[in-house]
Amino acid sequence: MIMLTTAVSLKSLKPTCTNGICNKASTSQVAFFYISLYTIALGAGGTKPNISTFGADQFDDFNPHEKELKVSFFNWWMFSSFLGALFATLGLVYIQENLGWGLGYGVPTVGLLVSLVVFYLGTPIYRHKVRKTKSPARDLIQVPVTAFKNRKLQLPQNPCQLHEHEPQYYINSGKRQVHYTPIFRFLDKAAVKDGNSGRPPCTVTQVEGTKLVLGMMLIWLVTLVPSTIWAQINTLFVKQGTTMDRSLGSSFQIPAASLGSFVTLSMLISVPMYDRYFVPFMRSKTGNPRGITLLQRLGIGFVIQVIAIAIAYAVEVRRMHVIRVHQITGPKQIVPMNIFWLLPQYVLLGIADVFNAIGLLEFFYDQSPEDMQSLGTTFFTSGIGIGNFLNSFLVTMVDKLTDRGEHKSWIGDNLNDSHLDYYYGFLLVISTLNLGAFIWASSKYVYKRETKEVNEGCIEMESKALEISPLGLQV
Repeated sequence: MIMLTTAVSLKSLKPTCTNGICNKASTSQVAFFYISLYTIALGAGGTKPNISTFGADQFDDFNPHEKELKVSFFNWWMFSSFLGALFATLGLVYIQENLGWGLGYGVPTVGLLVSLVVFYLGTPIYRHKVRKTKSPARDLIQVPVTAFKNRKLQLPQNPCQLHEHEPQYYINSGKRQVHYTPIFRFLDKAAVKDGNSGRPPCTVTQVEGTKLVLGMMLIWLVTLVPSTIWAQINTLFVKQGTTMDRSLGSSFQIPAASLGSFVTLSMLISVPMYDRYFVPFMRSKTGNPRGITLLQRLGIGFVIQVIAIAIAYAVEVRRMHVIRVHQITGPKQIVPMNIFWLLPQYVLLGIADVFNAIGLLEFFYDQSPEDMQSLGTTFFTSGIGIGNFLNSFLVTMVDKLTDRGEHKSWIGDNLNDSHLDYYYGFLLVISTLNLGAFIWASSKYVYKRETKEVNEGCIEMESKALEISPLGLQV
């Protein structure tokens, strides 16, 4: 952030401008700017997958009160993130546009330095989970390899005949035993007691850890389209808003990008309502500490997102109608349609994120194998990143494929002479199909079932019901 602030502050590191016309940036200026961005990305790669996991690890799973508080942790974790995003979209955007980019980047740089100091001040009181295994990810390679070697062996009829340590082993070691689940059965051969190999087979717990990662990958795949849809907030929604009437009063114009603050505002309002009202109400109905299951939470979020895209499509159809009525063709012409027509889709995407964004973060943390929670949150952050790449890819490909001959491009430089409504219709179709794929994937998913030590010599099983609801989401 210091490098980025310097890049937009020092004259030698930015292009020279005369009367509002700027020269092309030199190779060294471009290089310094991109090095700054990639350094931020590198730092974010270290913090984002780990910091929420580290925060959740501060709660003791063996303490009933702390375990109950942990259910709300990710809600309030994301609430604080949304609060920062709101300040960025309202305060920082205004500073950058009116007071300069140097100050606009300088403020978060100082904030980051302060947060670093606060983080280190808390060091003496943080809890640190002791890693139970030397290489937690080793099983992800060992289990498939062993299963392939044992591919000709016969699986026992009873899963209890698969190799597993005695319960006392897990009590003494402090590890958690993960119980057998009837999915990805081809991996079960890694735990077959063949008796011929000098090396002992994998345990059921090791096999189930690999199954968990495969199951999470299946869910991860069907979250890429929702991440792509979410990327519209900062791309096409903004471009669409620039063509509309943004005047508020006689002299003030709303920046099109600032409308994204309504996503954050709806999140900030919805998170407390979800945590304080929705969860207790559903808990009394279902008996689930979370109110609803993690996959049900994701499913509700995806449904709301589909509705938001349907509204975005309808609004764009309306905008195209107004364009035809007023015979608007110029790229700079303002469509006589208020920008607040876009508000419902922003608000609904914010509400959807309370279900799917927070739900995804909690799902990947909760369902990760022991000592691999950071891998789970990496699924979450990587999904967002790939969603943004997919959005760029889709926009580029659709523009190239539709801009042929006399046909109008769906996403041209001039949105007043394009067919953005067709593109939103396309997104509506793929998001609806993806919702069906999610329901199928969730019907196949089996939640983690593990045993943990609660008192000396006593064990308790954290069991998740294996029944499947009519909607395909496990309850």
